Amino acid sequence: MIDIRAIDWNEVCKEKKAMRSSPGSSSKCWNKRAPSFAANTTKTGYAEAFLKIVNPKQTWTVFDMACGAGTLAIPFAKRVKTITAVDFSDKMLDILREQCYESNISNIRTINASWEDDWNRAGIGLHDVAIASRSLVVDDLRSAIIKLSSKARKRVYISTIVDDGPYDRRVFDAIGRELNMGPDYIYNYNLLYQMGIRANIDFIIERNHKTYKTRHQLMESMEWMLGKMTREEETKLKKYLDKHLVYDAGWWTLDYEKATTWAVIWWDKD
Repeated sequence: MIDIRAIDWNEVCKEKKAMRSSPGSSSKCWNKRAPSFAANTTKTGYAEAFLKIVNPKQTWTVFDMACGAGTLAIPFAKRVKTITAVDFSDKMLDILREQCYESNISNIRTINASWEDDWNRAGIGLHDVAIASRSLVVDDLRSAIIKLSSKARKRVYISTIVDDGPYDRRVFDAIGRELNMGPDYIYNYNLLYQMGIRANIDFIIERNHKTYKTRHQLMESMEWMLGKMTREEETKLKKYLDKHLVYDAGWWTLDYEKATTWAVIWWDKD
């Protein structure tokens, strides 16, 4: 009989991650993807659902790791004292700063740093609450959790994929490639249990119906999911998109909606 307490879940996560069929994402990749990503993440209801789970307090100082273009930082800004928004993509941070300027938001501080950087040297400091929303795609999950938790006085929130997450299995099937997602939320939860953290959990169902100004922009948006394709795969993808792309009111979109489920996991420090 297998005792789950005897399993090294961090090693299992590493092994599962190594089997992923999707490529890793660099800061260069995210810089390229930043404009379309920022435009689409405000339309899914994810941020509103996340805020409802968290129920932030006006007195909180918040550390938002891998903040992107401010999916959470912008709506959180009206609900908390201050936010330190950190990302390794300088383009994402540029978009976040532009949004702050346009919305007259002055309580968000941005820092260009990654999971692997020295956070003390970067000036991140200690906060009431630490958040890693959809960003714990790291080589050493245990170390990342410890590092994130070390910056929180009161509470830590993480969110991660359930099943296929944001990846579109239909696209993988269309180009004849297997989709292996790597570790999803249950691996994270089991690791936390093994670390002595008795975490809470809730789920968000995100409705994704993304729109793009050009067909080329939509094709580029799939690079993060598919990585480098063979000529045969490119031909199959083009055929698939010819079948499912529609043009509506100046925007390109797919003719179906994809629902993505995210697990939100949190725990109190004491």
